[in-house]
Amino acid sequence: MRLATYNVEWFTNLFDDAGQLLMDDGWSGRRDVTRVQQLEALGTVFTALDADAVMVIEAPDHNRNRSTVEALENFADSLHLRTRKAVIGFSNDTQQEIALLYDPDVLSARHDPKSSTEAPRFDQKFLIDLDVDATCDEVVFSKPPLELTLQTAQGGLLHLIGAHLKSKAPHGARNHDEVMRISISNRRKQLAQAIWLRRRIKMHLQAADPLVVLGDLNDGPGLDQYEDLFGRSSVEIVMGEKGTDCLYDPHARQALAHPIGARPTTSRFYIGKENRYLQALLDYIMVSPDLRRLNPQWRIWHPFDDPDCWNKKDLCSALITASDHFPVSLDIPL
Repeated sequence: MRLATYNVEWFTNLFDDAGQLLMDDGWSGRRDVTRVQQLEALGTVFTALDADAVMVIEAPDHNRNRSTVEALENFADSLHLRTRKAVIGFSNDTQQEIALLYDPDVLSARHDPKSSTEAPRFDQKFLIDLDVDATCDEVVFSKPPLELTLQTAQGGLLHLIGAHLKSKAPHGARNHDEVMRISISNRRKQLAQAIWLRRRIKMHLQAADPLVVLGDLNDGPGLDQYEDLFGRSSVEIVMGEKGTDCLYDPHARQALAHPIGARPTTSRFYIGKENRYLQALLDYIMVSPDLRRLNPQWRIWHPFDDPDCWNKKDLCSALITASDHFPVSLDIPL
């Protein structure tokens, strides 16, 4: 089975309110990319990826007037993809949903939210002392993680959690001190969300559930100056650092082991003020110990770093046009 995670930048801009594709020359949310160019590029990428299930990060918006599921299933139908069924969990108000697009001939998927005393359901509130003042603060997810139970055609069960953790920009800051204060507060909230997610992960691991956590954690070893202040990144919190209750992702482990040397990357952003591109490791597929023992194979579909992507010029170009993130896939015998 091939599982994948893919953050599609401003996917929602490619659909009208009826969930129909906007195959026109209007501008997408991508820099210097039209909607038809992005849609055609996405069709090339999804077809080449050929995954049994794709966790779509920044999936089309879901609200009273729009349907994420309808948009994604229309996308799959229009581009003749076998991943033609979609499922979401708790929607949000950021226009960036988390959804699974999957092949119904290979598996079924259902939203299966969990709750416990230590880790409430992801659409609820989490109480934690963020600033060590002996007072609990209320934390909520701006993008609630998507909890799914998958059943393969052969009857096997697998738990998936799709996540998009993000520290908000310091909006409203009027000077350097306010930027610092708001940024630190937002980072505290992101780490609290990581702790909340980690508690759910630990619940699954202690129950010996086969578990995959995948998505964009928007954080990682050495990513910004606030990591030193807090001691560890949300990636380290979510994965776990010691003992048996740890998840595994080889790219994350490589980055942690060699914080100064070369590391894999899954995204490429244009920095206008500096007139250059920045690459970062933001997207992960983390697996439980029992799944790691099945010898799964990870792949980052990077247009420059993956030889097969680089040698297929149409695919290489499509990966650059489709999004500022590149897919990560996991091949595992299930």
